[in-house]
Amino acid sequence: MEVFYYVVFGALAAVVAGLELGKSGKDRVATTSAFNSFKNNYVLVYSLMMSGDWLQGPYVYYLYRQYGFDKGDIGRLFIAGFGSSMLFGTIVGSLADKQGRKRACITYCISYILSCITKHSPEYKILMIGRILGGIATSLLFSAFESWLVAEHNKRGFDPQWLSITFSKAIFLGNGLVAIVSGLFANLLAENLGFGPVAPFDAAACFLAIGMAIIMSSWSENYGDPSENKDLMAQFKVAAKAIASDEKIALLGAIQSLFEGSMYTFVFLWTPALSPNEEDIPHGFIFATFMLSSMLGSSIASRLLARKLKVEGYMQIVFSISAVTLVLPVVTNFLVPASSVKGGGISFGGSLQLLGFCTFEACVGIFWPSIMKMRSQYIPEEARSTIMNFFRIPLNLFVCVVLYNVNAFPITVMFGMCSIFLFMAAILQRRLMVVSDLHKSSTKAQEMIGEDEPLNP
Repeated sequence: MEVFYYVVFGALAAVVAGLELGKSGKDRVATTSAFNSFKNNYVLVYSLMMSGDWLQGPYVYYLYRQYGFDKGDIGRLFIAGFGSSMLFGTIVGSLADKQGRKRACITYCISYILSCITKHSPEYKILMIGRILGGIATSLLFSAFESWLVAEHNKRGFDPQWLSITFSKAIFLGNGLVAIVSGLFANLLAENLGFGPVAPFDAAACFLAIGMAIIMSSWSENYGDPSENKDLMAQFKVAAKAIASDEKIALLGAIQSLFEGSMYTFVFLWTPALSPNEEDIPHGFIFATFMLSSMLGSSIASRLLARKLKVEGYMQIVFSISAVTLVLPVVTNFLVPASSVKGGGISFGGSLQLLGFCTFEACVGIFWPSIMKMRSQYIPEEARSTIMNFFRIPLNLFVCVVLYNVNAFPITVMFGMCSIFLFMAAILQRRLMVVSDLHKSSTKAQEMIGEDEPLNP
């Protein structure tokens, strides 16, 4: 493997270590032992849940190929996953608010374990059922756990500012360190130990089962709206009304869909972008480098949130930088002459793009705890899971369209489209900050008027 990859990985590792070890008093928030215990419990569970997800990633496509399915068949399996998340996600999110977030988290574990079990079958219909179960589980992973955390944090009377600490730590470990270790562990099981491509899915099921046991034994139940008279449709109406009546929630949903849609599209595009002429690139090592970049971003986010910087302000810069990084493949395509030789190592243009992609992944690392913080501020508690899954409808629809037409457009067009979406996210983030500031000013003025009224006869 070329020295370039080791240099990039080593530089990122050094920066992450420096940031974590060099935290000053301004970067740390004084908390209580009760909160630290609560935080550590959630981070442990979240890391186990994410390990169950990350272990499957490297070998899903490869396993389907081993079973003899072609690119079109595999594409339909992936579309089934995103499609089920889009169709059923809102329903399961609403049920989480109504029937309990703890139950929803347990349902996630069961659904994903069943999805892992289906990977033992080479039957296309069985694999399709597994993808549908996986899509439902994904919706719960990105809504029920966060909803439970926010409600439980507030129920226990912890400082609202401390939520950002849990978010940052969960993303740093669950979306960073755990992702790297899971990728290496999956490779160890499937390749080095010779257990085959199904082994990582069995390991994922084991980690999910351990996490489920911890949830069942240590988590208490909480609800969005515990009233008995609200059915599923009523819950949908509450969520839809909240989005339609509050511009802040609508803007937040649009921002999330634009960024995550670009992020998931990037997942499908980075391999052909770095190896347009079938260059020999170390996919696993590059994936680990991306995850290390995400750790760097989450470490930066923890510092920004600890210093109480306005999330709505710095995220405009993050979205703008991410837009520039994804336009880089378009620029290099025009300015850097492509090699006509098949195979070989990564090209100069590919090296530039890799650095840009690492920057984009750092932006992803900043995005997750920051969007979680904004959701905790703007989304009402009574329909939190429902609204969060409403946000995922346009995201999943967009990814399904991209997957279906992935061969219809040049890769530069796809990256250009993602870059435009990210610039739009930056503009909408600016609008969200303006609307939020106006709302705070209006609320403060009303409070001042209310305090003055008793003084006036």
